[in-house]
Amino acid sequence: MHGLSTQAVRNYEEAGILPAARRTPHGYRAYTSLHARALRAFLALVPGHGRPTATSIMRAVNEGAAEEAFRLIDESHAQLLDDRRTLQAVESALRDLEPTAASAPGPGAGQVTVREPGAGSGAGGTFIGPLADELGVRPATLRTWERAGLVRPRRDPLTGYRVYDEADVRDARLAHQLRRGGYPLERIAPLIAQVRAAGGLKPLEAALRDWHGRLSTRGRAMLTGAAELEAYLRERG
Repeated sequence: MHGLSTQAVRNYEEAGILPAARRTPHGYRAYTSLHARALRAFLALVPGHGRPTATSIMRAVNEGAAEEAFRLIDESHAQLLDDRRTLQAVESALRDLEPTAASAPGPGAGQVTVREPGAGSGAGGTFIGPLADELGVRPATLRTWERAGLVRPRRDPLTGYRVYDEADVRDARLAHQLRRGGYPLERIAPLIAQVRAAGGLKPLEAALRDWHGRLSTRGRAMLTGAAELEAYLRERG
């Protein structure tokens, strides 16, 4: 009925996704409409909540711990809201970037740099520790981003320490926000490169539209999952 193998159905039962099936005198499992409803609920929950959380929700329901199931659902909705706020923060950060075109011909003419309003000259720059603290990540994460091409700090000639100027700090903030939005490093690197070259929101418009679409799809999937779970709860009594 659902395009699953018989082994998959047995695995779902063993995982607690389905209630325990009655056994015939010969040991065969006998599934009822309740099991079919449970399977529909699980498959509907997966797109919105992910397989691990959907499994935990169904297991909690089947163990009679409905409040735990509701808590897990609430956490997923809270995460979706947080992701929406992250997207808004990314869009806000990009709107705050001001492109400054080179005004005179010569080396670098036609290139575009980006500066943050209100930031200082950045002559001294920021070291890796303070920047990591500001972003709430580990210094090792910034080094990973550097290897992936997301940030390009210079080295202090005396100490050899990494020094992040204003553009590097901007790129690190964008990378951090995009990572929170679920983007892998290999997709962030070209976006950051385009922002460096073009200095504005346009290079990220397609990514932001995709991000909006994924959040909307997830939100609708949660509604579908909730409807199927409610139907299962009613049938369970």
